[in-house]
Amino acid sequence: MTLAQNDRHEVCGLLLGSREEVDEIVPASNVASDPARHFELDPIVLIAAHRAQRAGGPRIVGHYHSHPGGLAVPSATDRANAVPDGSFWLIVGSGDARLWIASPMHDGQVQFAEGTLEVA
Repeated sequence: MTLAQNDRHEVCGLLLGSREEVDEIVPASNVASDPARHFELDPIVLIAAHRAQRAGGPRIVGHYHSHPGGLAVPSATDRANAVPDGSFWLIVGSGDARLWIASPMHDGQVQFAEGTLEVA
């Protein structure tokens, strides 16, 4: 994964595969109104991936995004926008990448548990 031409903006995309491993990374444009601080996946890419999944294609298991100049940990904005559905959140920060899993807490709020990231 490369950080786009403007590495001050968050990059983002989808992770396809299974609960055990990510088989494919699909880049998407960041269409957020403030891409230096937030990310929003291009809906055209997201809808196409959902259509492909419904037709028997690869399963969407999560997404990735970057924190330019920041840490590879979920931000307050990430926590506010996350759905506690077990999806993968791969976050690329300054010098590292970490995998997080968005799970429900007892009150239904999201909690991020760090997953194992092995790059092959």
